[in-house]
Amino acid sequence: MTDISTSLGAPAKGSRLFARAGLIGLPLVVILALMASAGVRYGLLLAIGVGFGLTLEGLRFGFAGPWRAMILRREPAGLIAQLLAIGLVAVVAFPLLSGDHPELIGAHAAVGWSMVGGAFVFGAAMQLLLGCGSGTLVNAGSGNPVSVVALPFFVVGAFAGSYHLLWWTDLGHLPLVVLEGSRGLVITLLGLLIVGLGALFLAPKQARFVPRRLLVAAVLLAALAIANFAVAGQPWGVVYGLGLWAAKGASALGADLTASSYWASPVHQERLVSSLLTDYTSLTNLGIILGAFIVAAWRSGLSTRLPSLPARAWLATVIAGFLLGYSSRLALGCNVGAFFSGISTGSLHGWVWFVAAFAGAWVGIRLRKPLGLEG
Repeated sequence: MTDISTSLGAPAKGSRLFARAGLIGLPLVVILALMASAGVRYGLLLAIGVGFGLTLEGLRFGFAGPWRAMILRREPAGLIAQLLAIGLVAVVAFPLLSGDHPELIGAHAAVGWSMVGGAFVFGAAMQLLLGCGSGTLVNAGSGNPVSVVALPFFVVGAFAGSYHLLWWTDLGHLPLVVLEGSRGLVITLLGLLIVGLGALFLAPKQARFVPRRLLVAAVLLAALAIANFAVAGQPWGVVYGLGLWAAKGASALGADLTASSYWASPVHQERLVSSLLTDYTSLTNLGIILGAFIVAAWRSGLSTRLPSLPARAWLATVIAGFLLGYSSRLALGCNVGAFFSGISTGSLHGWVWFVAAFAGAWVGIRLRKPLGLEG
Protein backbone atom coordinates (compact mmCIF):
# COMPACT_ATOMS: atom_id res chain seq x y z
CA MET A 1 0.00 0.00 0.00
CA THR A 2 2.80 2.39 0.86
CA ASP A 3 4.61 1.70 -2.42
CA ILE A 4 1.45 2.35 -4.44
CA SER A 5 0.70 5.61 -2.59
CA THR A 6 4.23 6.83 -3.08
CA SER A 7 4.24 6.06 -6.78
CA LEU A 8 0.89 7.78 -7.22
CA GLY A 9 1.87 10.75 -5.12
CA ALA A 10 5.20 11.47 -6.79
CA PRO A 11 3.82 12.71 -10.12
CA ALA A 12 1.30 14.90 -8.31
CA LYS A 13 4.05 16.44 -6.23
CA GLY A 14 6.24 16.88 -9.28
CA SER A 15 3.40 18.53 -11.18
CA ARG A 16 2.81 20.92 -8.32
CA LEU A 17 6.48 21.89 -8.19
CA PHE A 18 6.48 22.40 -11.96
CA ALA A 19 3.36 24.58 -11.72
CA ARG A 20 4.91 26.70 -8.96
CA ALA A 21 8.10 27.10 -10.97
CA GLY A 22 5.91 28.36 -13.78
CA LEU A 23 4.25 30.85 -11.45
CA ILE A 24 7.65 32.27 -10.58
CA GLY A 25 8.94 32.22 -14.14
CA LEU A 26 5.85 33.75 -15.76
CA PRO A 27 6.16 37.28 -14.32
CA LEU A 28 9.93 37.26 -14.79
CA VAL A 29 9.60 36.42 -18.48
CA VAL A 30 6.87 39.04 -18.99
CA ILE A 31 8.84 41.73 -17.15
CA LEU A 32 12.05 41.02 -19.06
CA ALA A 33 10.17 40.95 -22.37
CA LEU A 34 8.61 44.32 -21.58
CA MET A 35 12.00 45.77 -20.66
CA ALA A 36 13.41 44.56 -23.96
CA SER A 37 10.51 45.83 -26.09
CA ALA A 38 9.41 49.07 -24.37
CA GLY A 39 12.19 50.04 -21.97
CA VAL A 40 13.55 49.32 -18.52
CA ARG A 41 11.28 51.84 -16.79
CA TYR A 42 8.13 50.10 -18.00
CA GLY A 43 9.39 46.69 -16.97
CA LEU A 44 10.23 48.04 -13.52
CA LEU A 45 6.74 49.48 -13.13
CA LEU A 46 5.17 46.16 -14.05
CA ALA A 47 7.46 44.50 -11.49
CA ILE A 48 6.40 47.04 -8.86
CA GLY A 49 2.75 46.29 -9.69
CA VAL A 50 3.39 42.57 -9.24
CA GLY A 51 4.94 43.42 -5.89
CA PHE A 52 1.81 45.32 -4.91
CA GLY A 53 -0.34 42.32 -5.86
CA LEU A 54 1.88 39.85 -4.00
CA THR A 55 1.86 42.03 -0.88
CA LEU A 56 -1.85 42.85 -0.87
CA GLU A 57 -3.03 39.30 -1.53
CA GLY A 58 -0.15 37.42 0.10
CA LEU A 59 -0.33 39.30 3.41
CA ARG A 60 -4.07 39.98 3.14
CA PHE A 61 -3.63 43.73 3.36
CA GLY A 62 -6.44 45.90 2.07
CA PHE A 63 -8.37 49.11 2.53
CA ALA A 64 -12.09 48.24 2.49
CA GLY A 65 -11.87 45.34 4.98
CA PRO A 66 -10.05 47.27 7.74
CA TRP A 67 -12.54 50.12 7.48
CA ARG A 68 -15.35 47.60 7.83
CA ALA A 69 -13.64 46.04 10.86
CA MET A 70 -13.26 49.46 12.47
CA ILE A 71 -16.87 50.46 11.86
CA LEU A 72 -18.50 47.16 12.87
CA ARG A 73 -16.19 45.83 15.59
CA ARG A 74 -13.91 48.76 16.46
CA GLU A 75 -10.86 46.74 15.40
CA PRO A 76 -8.22 49.31 14.39
CA ALA A 77 -5.28 47.10 13.31
CA GLY A 78 -5.81 47.35 9.55
CA LEU A 79 -6.52 51.07 9.62
CA ILE A 80 -3.40 51.73 11.72
CA ALA A 81 -1.32 49.70 9.26
CA GLN A 82 -2.66 51.88 6.44
CA LEU A 83 -1.73 55.04 8.38
CA LEU A 84 1.75 53.64 9.06
CA ALA A 85 2.34 52.94 5.36
CA ILE A 86 1.16 56.46 4.45
CA GLY A 87 3.48 57.98 7.05
CA LEU A 88 6.48 56.01 5.80
CA VAL A 89 5.87 57.19 2.24
CA ALA A 90 5.39 60.78 3.42
CA VAL A 91 8.78 60.78 5.19
CA VAL A 92 10.42 60.16 1.80
CA ALA A 93 8.00 61.94 -0.56
CA PHE A 94 7.89 65.32 1.20
CA PRO A 95 11.67 65.97 1.01
CA LEU A 96 11.77 64.80 -2.60
CA LEU A 97 8.92 67.11 -3.61
CA SER A 98 10.56 70.01 -1.78
CA GLY A 99 13.93 69.39 -3.46
CA ASP A 100 15.14 70.17 -6.93
CA HIS A 101 13.25 67.37 -8.66
CA PRO A 102 10.93 68.97 -11.25
CA GLU A 103 10.21 65.53 -12.76
CA LEU A 104 8.34 64.50 -9.59
CA ILE A 105 4.69 65.41 -9.03
CA GLY A 106 2.41 64.79 -6.06
CA ALA A 107 -1.16 63.50 -5.99
CA HIS A 108 -2.52 67.00 -5.50
CA ALA A 109 -6.13 68.01 -6.13
CA ALA A 110 -8.56 70.67 -4.98
CA VAL A 111 -11.45 70.05 -2.59
CA GLY A 112 -14.81 70.55 -4.28
CA TRP A 113 -18.45 69.51 -4.20
CA SER A 114 -17.99 66.69 -6.69
CA MET A 115 -14.88 65.47 -4.89
CA VAL A 116 -16.65 65.18 -1.54
CA GLY A 117 -19.78 63.60 -3.04
CA GLY A 118 -17.72 61.22 -5.15
CA ALA A 119 -15.70 60.10 -2.13
CA PHE A 120 -18.90 59.43 -0.17
CA VAL A 121 -20.41 57.32 -2.96
CA PHE A 122 -17.10 55.50 -3.46
CA GLY A 123 -16.96 54.61 0.25
CA ALA A 124 -20.45 53.11 0.08
CA ALA A 125 -19.80 51.21 -3.17
CA MET A 126 -16.53 49.70 -1.98
CA GLN A 127 -18.29 48.20 1.04
CA LEU A 128 -20.96 46.70 -1.19
CA LEU A 129 -18.21 45.00 -3.20
CA LEU A 130 -15.84 44.48 -0.25
CA GLY A 131 -13.09 46.00 -2.34
CA CYS A 132 -11.77 49.44 -3.27
CA GLY A 133 -9.85 50.16 -6.48
CA SER A 134 -6.80 48.08 -5.66
CA GLY A 135 -8.95 45.61 -3.74
CA THR A 136 -11.16 44.92 -6.76
CA LEU A 137 -8.07 44.28 -8.89
CA VAL A 138 -6.63 41.95 -6.23
CA ASN A 139 -9.90 40.09 -5.72
CA ALA A 140 -10.44 39.70 -9.47
CA GLY A 141 -6.89 38.45 -9.92
CA SER A 142 -7.37 35.88 -7.16
CA GLY A 143 -10.58 34.59 -8.74
CA ASN A 144 -13.26 36.20 -6.57
CA PRO A 145 -16.45 35.89 -8.68
CA VAL A 146 -18.08 39.08 -7.37
CA SER A 147 -15.01 41.16 -8.24
CA VAL A 148 -14.65 39.44 -11.63
CA VAL A 149 -18.20 40.57 -12.42
CA ALA A 150 -17.70 44.05 -10.96
CA LEU A 151 -14.34 44.89 -12.58
CA PRO A 152 -15.57 45.48 -16.17
CA PHE A 153 -18.27 47.83 -14.87
CA PHE A 154 -15.67 49.56 -12.69
CA VAL A 155 -13.63 50.14 -15.87
CA VAL A 156 -16.63 51.53 -17.77
CA GLY A 157 -17.62 53.67 -14.79
CA ALA A 158 -14.12 55.14 -14.51
CA PHE A 159 -14.27 56.10 -18.19
CA ALA A 160 -17.75 57.63 -17.86
CA GLY A 161 -16.67 59.59 -14.78
CA SER A 162 -13.61 60.96 -16.54
CA TYR A 163 -15.71 61.83 -19.61
CA HIS A 164 -17.94 64.06 -17.45
CA LEU A 165 -15.28 65.10 -14.92
CA LEU A 166 -14.78 68.72 -15.92
CA TRP A 167 -18.54 69.34 -15.86
CA TRP A 168 -18.63 68.13 -12.26
CA THR A 169 -15.57 70.06 -11.14
CA ASP A 170 -17.05 73.24 -12.60
CA LEU A 171 -19.75 73.04 -9.89
CA GLY A 172 -17.21 74.67 -7.61
CA HIS A 173 -14.11 73.94 -5.62
CA LEU A 174 -11.73 75.54 -3.17
CA PRO A 175 -8.22 76.68 -4.09
CA LEU A 176 -5.63 73.91 -4.13
CA VAL A 177 -4.11 73.42 -0.67
CA VAL A 178 -0.85 71.48 -0.39
CA LEU A 179 1.19 70.86 2.75
CA GLU A 180 4.85 71.28 1.90
CA GLY A 181 8.31 71.09 3.40
CA SER A 182 9.27 70.11 6.92
CA ARG A 183 6.28 71.89 8.41
CA GLY A 184 3.89 70.10 6.09
CA LEU A 185 5.49 66.76 6.92
CA VAL A 186 5.15 67.36 10.66
CA ILE A 187 1.48 68.33 10.25
CA THR A 188 0.84 65.22 8.14
CA LEU A 189 2.56 62.85 10.55
CA LEU A 190 0.78 64.48 13.48
CA GLY A 191 -2.56 64.05 11.70
CA LEU A 192 -1.85 60.38 11.04
CA LEU A 193 -0.85 59.91 14.68
CA ILE A 194 -4.03 61.56 15.95
CA VAL A 195 -6.23 59.37 13.75
CA GLY A 196 -4.34 56.27 14.84
CA LEU A 197 -4.56 57.13 18.53
CA GLY A 198 -8.26 57.92 18.11
CA ALA A 199 -8.84 54.50 16.56
CA LEU A 200 -6.95 52.84 19.43
CA PHE A 201 -8.97 54.80 21.99
CA LEU A 202 -12.25 53.61 20.47
CA ALA A 203 -11.09 49.99 20.32
CA PRO A 204 -11.67 47.45 23.11
CA LYS A 205 -8.50 46.60 25.02
CA GLN A 206 -8.14 43.15 23.47
CA ALA A 207 -8.07 44.70 19.97
CA ARG A 208 -5.37 47.29 20.66
CA PHE A 209 -2.57 45.57 18.80
CA VAL A 210 -1.37 45.27 15.22
CA PRO A 211 -0.35 41.78 13.99
CA ARG A 212 3.16 41.43 12.61
CA ARG A 213 1.67 40.43 9.24
CA LEU A 214 0.10 43.87 8.84
CA LEU A 215 3.22 45.70 9.99
CA VAL A 216 5.32 43.82 7.43
CA ALA A 217 2.70 44.53 4.75
CA ALA A 218 2.67 48.24 5.63
CA VAL A 219 6.46 48.48 5.29
CA LEU A 220 6.49 46.55 1.99
CA LEU A 221 3.62 48.60 0.59
CA ALA A 222 5.39 51.83 1.52
CA ALA A 223 8.63 50.64 -0.08
CA LEU A 224 6.79 49.72 -3.29
CA ALA A 225 4.93 53.05 -3.32
CA ILE A 226 8.22 54.92 -2.92
CA ALA A 227 9.73 52.85 -5.74
CA ASN A 228 6.71 53.67 -7.92
CA PHE A 229 7.15 57.37 -7.11
CA ALA A 230 10.84 57.30 -8.03
CA VAL A 231 10.45 55.28 -11.24
CA ALA A 232 7.23 56.83 -12.58
CA GLY A 233 7.79 60.34 -11.24
CA GLN A 234 4.25 60.27 -9.85
CA PRO A 235 2.54 58.62 -6.86
CA TRP A 236 0.83 55.25 -6.97
CA GLY A 237 -2.61 55.42 -8.56
CA VAL A 238 -5.25 53.02 -9.87
CA VAL A 239 -8.31 54.67 -11.40
CA TYR A 240 -6.82 56.57 -14.34
CA GLY A 241 -5.50 53.36 -15.85
CA LEU A 242 -8.91 51.69 -15.66
CA GLY A 243 -10.65 54.60 -17.36
CA LEU A 244 -7.98 54.60 -20.05
CA TRP A 245 -8.70 50.95 -20.85
CA ALA A 246 -12.34 51.74 -21.61
CA ALA A 247 -11.42 54.96 -23.43
CA LYS A 248 -9.09 53.02 -25.72
CA GLY A 249 -11.83 50.48 -26.32
CA ALA A 250 -14.36 53.18 -27.18
CA SER A 251 -11.86 54.91 -29.47
CA ALA A 252 -11.08 51.62 -31.23
CA LEU A 253 -14.80 51.16 -31.89
CA GLY A 254 -14.91 54.55 -33.62
CA ALA A 255 -16.11 56.82 -30.82
CA ASP A 256 -14.98 60.45 -31.04
CA LEU A 257 -13.82 61.35 -27.54
CA THR A 258 -13.00 64.95 -28.38
CA ALA A 259 -16.53 65.84 -27.27
CA SER A 260 -15.20 65.40 -23.74
CA SER A 261 -13.04 68.30 -22.56
CA TYR A 262 -11.10 65.82 -20.44
CA TRP A 263 -10.23 63.35 -23.20
CA ALA A 264 -9.78 66.12 -25.78
CA SER A 265 -6.76 67.53 -23.94
CA PRO A 266 -3.41 66.88 -25.65
CA VAL A 267 -2.00 64.78 -22.81
CA HIS A 268 -4.95 62.38 -22.84
CA GLN A 269 -5.11 62.28 -26.61
CA GLU A 270 -1.49 61.17 -26.54
CA ARG A 271 -2.30 58.39 -24.07
CA LEU A 272 -5.13 57.19 -26.30
CA VAL A 273 -2.80 56.53 -29.22
CA SER A 274 0.07 55.15 -27.12
CA SER A 275 0.42 51.55 -26.00
CA LEU A 276 -1.08 50.53 -22.67
CA LEU A 277 2.31 48.99 -21.95
CA THR A 278 3.75 52.50 -21.72
CA ASP A 279 1.07 53.83 -19.36
CA TYR A 280 2.40 53.85 -15.81
CA THR A 281 -0.91 53.29 -14.02
CA SER A 282 -2.03 50.56 -16.40
CA LEU A 283 1.22 48.69 -15.85
CA THR A 284 0.93 48.68 -12.06
CA ASN A 285 -2.75 47.72 -12.33
CA LEU A 286 -1.91 44.75 -14.56
CA GLY A 287 0.89 43.86 -12.18
CA ILE A 288 -1.51 43.86 -9.22
CA ILE A 289 -3.81 41.42 -11.01
CA LEU A 290 -0.89 39.20 -11.95
CA GLY A 291 0.59 39.28 -8.45
CA ALA A 292 -2.73 38.37 -6.84
CA PHE A 293 -3.20 35.57 -9.38
CA ILE A 294 0.23 34.13 -8.52
CA VAL A 295 -0.53 34.08 -4.79
CA ALA A 296 -3.97 32.52 -5.24
CA ALA A 297 -2.70 29.87 -7.65
CA TRP A 298 0.27 29.13 -5.38
CA ARG A 299 -1.98 28.60 -2.39
CA SER A 300 -4.74 26.44 -3.74
CA GLY A 301 -5.57 27.31 -7.30
CA LEU A 302 -8.40 29.45 -8.63
CA SER A 303 -11.24 27.21 -7.53
CA THR A 304 -13.52 29.74 -5.85
CA ARG A 305 -17.14 28.67 -6.15
CA LEU A 306 -19.77 31.00 -7.51
CA PRO A 307 -21.62 32.34 -4.45
CA SER A 308 -25.31 31.64 -4.15
CA LEU A 309 -26.64 35.18 -4.25
CA PRO A 310 -30.12 36.43 -5.19
CA ALA A 311 -30.61 38.28 -8.47
CA ARG A 312 -30.81 41.63 -6.70
CA ALA A 313 -27.33 41.02 -5.26
CA TRP A 314 -25.79 40.50 -8.71
CA LEU A 315 -27.62 43.60 -9.95
CA ALA A 316 -26.23 45.51 -6.97
CA THR A 317 -22.75 44.22 -7.85
CA VAL A 318 -23.02 45.56 -11.39
CA ILE A 319 -24.34 48.95 -10.24
CA ALA A 320 -21.81 49.21 -7.40
CA GLY A 321 -18.99 48.35 -9.79
CA PHE A 322 -20.04 51.14 -12.15
CA LEU A 323 -20.46 53.60 -9.27
CA LEU A 324 -17.08 52.62 -7.88
CA GLY A 325 -15.47 53.71 -11.14
CA TYR A 326 -17.62 56.78 -11.77
CA SER A 327 -17.40 58.16 -8.23
CA SER A 328 -13.65 57.59 -8.00
CA ARG A 329 -13.11 59.91 -10.97
CA LEU A 330 -15.31 62.57 -9.39
CA ALA A 331 -13.46 62.07 -6.10
CA LEU A 332 -10.14 62.54 -7.94
CA GLY A 333 -8.88 59.19 -6.75
CA CYS A 334 -9.68 56.08 -4.75
CA ASN A 335 -8.18 54.75 -1.51
CA VAL A 336 -4.85 54.60 -3.32
CA GLY A 337 -4.80 57.72 -5.49
CA ALA A 338 -6.58 60.10 -3.09
CA PHE A 339 -6.26 58.69 0.45
CA PHE A 340 -2.89 56.92 0.34
CA SER A 341 -1.03 58.99 -2.25
CA GLY A 342 -2.87 62.24 -1.61
CA ILE A 343 -2.04 62.39 2.10
CA SER A 344 1.49 61.04 1.68
CA THR A 345 2.33 63.82 -0.80
CA GLY A 346 0.69 66.63 1.16
CA SER A 347 -2.67 67.17 -0.52
CA LEU A 348 -5.49 68.43 1.70
CA HIS A 349 -8.01 66.68 -0.49
CA GLY A 350 -6.66 63.32 0.74
CA TRP A 351 -7.80 64.11 4.27
CA VAL A 352 -11.22 65.37 3.14
CA TRP A 353 -11.57 62.30 0.93
CA PHE A 354 -10.86 60.06 3.92
CA VAL A 355 -13.61 61.63 6.04
CA ALA A 356 -16.21 61.59 3.24
CA ALA A 357 -15.38 58.04 2.11
CA PHE A 358 -15.41 56.72 5.68
CA ALA A 359 -18.90 58.16 6.14
CA GLY A 360 -19.95 56.53 2.88
CA ALA A 361 -18.48 53.22 4.03
CA TRP A 362 -20.72 53.35 7.12
CA VAL A 363 -23.76 53.65 4.82
CA GLY A 364 -22.54 50.98 2.41
CA ILE A 365 -22.08 48.44 5.20
CA ARG A 366 -25.69 48.90 6.23
CA LEU A 367 -26.94 48.45 2.67
CA ARG A 368 -25.34 45.04 2.18
CA LYS A 369 -28.05 43.01 3.91
CA PRO A 370 -31.08 44.71 2.27
CA LEU A 371 -29.41 44.20 -1.13
CA GLY A 372 -28.92 40.48 -0.49
CA LEU A 373 -25.11 40.66 -0.37
CA GLU A 374 -24.98 38.90 2.99
CA GLY A 375 -27.30 36.88 5.17
